[in-house]
Amino acid sequence: MINNQTSTLSRRGLLSGIAALPLVSIGASRGRAAEFVLKYATGQDPTHPVNVRAAEAIARIREATSGRVEINLFPANQLGSDTDLISQARSGGIEILNISSSVLATLVPSCGMLNTGFAFPDYDHVWKAMDGAFGDHVRAQIAKSGLFVTEKIWNNGFRQVSSSTRRITNPESIKGFKIRVPVAPMLTSLFQSLGASPTPINFNEVYSALQTKIVEGQENALPLIYTTKLYEVQNSISMTDHVWDGFWVVGNRRAFSGMPVDLRDIVVNEINKSAIEQRQDVVKLSDTLRGDLQSKGITFVDVDRAAFRDNLRRSGFYKNWQAKFGDELWNKLQDVVGPL
Repeated sequence: MINNQTSTLSRRGLLSGIAALPLVSIGASRGRAAEFVLKYATGQDPTHPVNVRAAEAIARIREATSGRVEINLFPANQLGSDTDLISQARSGGIEILNISSSVLATLVPSCGMLNTGFAFPDYDHVWKAMDGAFGDHVRAQIAKSGLFVTEKIWNNGFRQVSSSTRRITNPESIKGFKIRVPVAPMLTSLFQSLGASPTPINFNEVYSALQTKIVEGQENALPLIYTTKLYEVQNSISMTDHVWDGFWVVGNRRAFSGMPVDLRDIVVNEINKSAIEQRQDVVKLSDTLRGDLQSKGITFVDVDRAAFRDNLRRSGFYKNWQAKFGDELWNKLQDVVGPL
């Protein structure tokens, strides 16, 4: 409803961030009533770097606008499932949304191309693509959908496969594996092409689906697996790095166009600043979480990524998606990562 400090986060600070991050909202106004009150929704646990850095951006925005802009943060799908939140962002039920690119692909198909299987070998290639011509093209498509979108994508991380039954070691071992995927066409297609049995489930239902054995496993980045305690219902993680995924920060267009330009610029610039910081948070956190997850009983399995990629190539996965996305966008990705 429309109505500075830079810090380097330690692992301890990230995972204990809940103490400084109320579950319901952040941004209570001080003094006079704010002119613009915005809801900012995410799907991540309050301790996730997405919410820690969003909280910092909100505090800076409040200070820089002298309280004219108040933003209330609602983490952990408090306002609805991921797909519900996309609808709310379009209708104006919420004004700001941090949403996985894989899920936003249900509205903006080109967002799914970020999740092309085994496309990105490392973060250097990710940021070259996302901060370059490829990312510009995808952002333009998001804007055409009617949403406002900020310039810098946030880091969800490289996704890994976890399991409560078999250990995934090679393409043969994943055949028939019942795996939860987001409501995301690219990821469904990827695991179908590998011979697995993917089931699209919204993230707020994942823990119970794993606990009740509706699915054997799931795939997500290590910070998300840790902060949502999925290790309680899984016993192994295969380090597949099968896709990189990012979080877009999108907004209701009417809400953003209704703000004076100077205030809108402050909001966008501070969110972009936190995006850059959060990118590194996830990298550092992922590097340390392997030991933490092992202490929770998780067995890690290293895999040969090239074998999975070769399997996808033989299945026609890349050719099929190139035909769907078109040569222009496909070539912008290949300009960075090489032939797929």
